[in-house]
Amino acid sequence: MKIDPVVPFEPVSTNTIPSGEEWVYQVKWDGVRILTYFDGREVALYNRKLNARTAQFPEFLEIKTFCTASSVVLDGEVIALFQGKPSFHEVMKRDGARKPGKINQMRNLVPVTYMIFDILYYNGNWITDLPLFKRQQILKEIIIPRDDLQLTENFSEGENLFETVKKEKMEGIVCKDLRSKYLVNGKDKRWQKKKNYKDIAAVVGGVTLRGGVVSSLLLGLYDENRKLKFVGQAGTGKLTSEEWLKLTKLVELLKLDVPPFVNVPVKVRGAVWLEPKIAVRIKFIEWTKNLTLRQPSIQAFLDISPDKCTFE
Repeated sequence: MKIDPVVPFEPVSTNTIPSGEEWVYQVKWDGVRILTYFDGREVALYNRKLNARTAQFPEFLEIKTFCTASSVVLDGEVIALFQGKPSFHEVMKRDGARKPGKINQMRNLVPVTYMIFDILYYNGNWITDLPLFKRQQILKEIIIPRDDLQLTENFSEGENLFETVKKEKMEGIVCKDLRSKYLVNGKDKRWQKKKNYKDIAAVVGGVTLRGGVVSSLLLGLYDENRKLKFVGQAGTGKLTSEEWLKLTKLVELLKLDVPPFVNVPVKVRGAVWLEPKIAVRIKFIEWTKNLTLRQPSIQAFLDISPDKCTFE
């Protein structure tokens, strides 16, 4: 492929929704950020970490069936639904598949939809310097929507959209300045996100067991000095029985005699300490004054280096 993959533009977090004629608002899909690269001959998919995902989502490789451009780079989110709503846990079943047999199995079990919201490259030229409203115009001209591939809709009322998202218990909204250029490998206030809940990537530094099976995770984050600090214990969430059993099998391989945390959680009984090798996505309500997570909930295992699990 002739087009090198890039790190996508990221929104910054906000507690207040910006307003004005220059702003539009979109649903923040609880999925996997995927960029599609087509150089005129070859199609490849990459996530925001520049990891290839071409094999995981073969539905979107026949690009001529949904895009009329001779070459293009599209930005969007691949989502999977559970009970009619986007589910990060469900889409990770597809994103985490590696073997061809597993990929085919998951394709049948977990259908996905590609929600496209931007374009970076068009017919041989980078168009990241064009304002968002012009990039969106190009998208409308070249994308042919279908059941499993849609353009993300703009809304004009941010507060109303956020209230709807809250009511439906969805992830949040993204606020975008229609005049904004696309900032590759960067983030700034021209794109802002307001979440209905908070989430982090945390590393597992220990577990507790019930009946010989892992029943809860002891979570940590690295501080600025690369010290692992305990931030909470989570025993609920979206992990299946199969995933709990799979994690149980890893315990013996990762077991430590001493805790990996610099601040040992004194209230946890029967902890089994582990090498901090496993990363998970955790949803939570807020931070306590002691820098622990309030009501943490396990969403999915993450395919990232545990070193990325920081307070930042």
